[in-house]
Amino acid sequence: MAVPPTYVDLGKSAKDIFNKGYGFGLVKLDVKTKSSSGVEFKTSGSSNVDTSKVTGTLETKYKWAEYGLTFTEKWTTENTLGTEICVEDQITKGLKLTFDTTFSPNTGKKSGKVKTAYKREYLNAGVDVDLDFAGPTIHGAGVAGYEGWLAGYQMTFDSAKSKMTQSNFAVGYKTADFQLHTNVNDGSEFGGSIYQKVNDKLETAVNLAWTAGSNGTRFGIAAKYQLDSSASISAKVNNASLVGIGYTQTLRPGMKLILSALVDGKNINAGGHKLGLGLELEA
Repeated sequence: MAVPPTYVDLGKSAKDIFNKGYGFGLVKLDVKTKSSSGVEFKTSGSSNVDTSKVTGTLETKYKWAEYGLTFTEKWTTENTLGTEICVEDQITKGLKLTFDTTFSPNTGKKSGKVKTAYKREYLNAGVDVDLDFAGPTIHGAGVAGYEGWLAGYQMTFDSAKSKMTQSNFAVGYKTADFQLHTNVNDGSEFGGSIYQKVNDKLETAVNLAWTAGSNGTRFGIAAKYQLDSSASISAKVNNASLVGIGYTQTLRPGMKLILSALVDGKNINAGGHKLGLGLELEA
């Protein structure tokens, strides 16, 4: 078996069917470019239709492949600056070390994080440490895989309070065209998802979740259909009668248009429905 996914990527195929191709209530622009020297630029901006709030981010990334180094600088319209330095496959094969810092000039607030990740056949594990003067917070996660079966555990330990604040388990099964994922979060939240690639054009996904002590079960079903090589349509519906529809069209190489709409099936005539428009450029 190949290297298993990270814990947060368990059930990713189903999540993508539910999340990608939509942008309800937003007008969004994403631009990706790359200079001749190898520096990658990623600019993203969005405007919330309801609040008229505009947010944006700018990210630059440079990879020094000879030494396995990646330097990333981030800036947001919230005036937050971020720097990330990543070293991969240098100390030992499969080991990735990341040093991540953020700084807000307006408030003077600083934060830092050290991330470690190790992956090899049958195993993908990582430990992140949030640096805090009151006491670091430790995040750990690991996934083991064998013959398509996956099992993972994720935890968070707050050393300042000497308390385990998160303890999650997950089990799944993965093949080329089918994925099953179940999880238990903190012993009280239960969830699961199923993904199936029916054929080259059609992908479907189902997810469900419930909380201990509650009779309500959250349920959703979604599908993505590839109309042709340049266009696809997505649709999803949940037990709250919210219906989402998305249409993605590649206008030309490096230019993609995304249209989406969210309809409240219980209040068709009351309004409150949301539209979304997105444009992705890459060069």
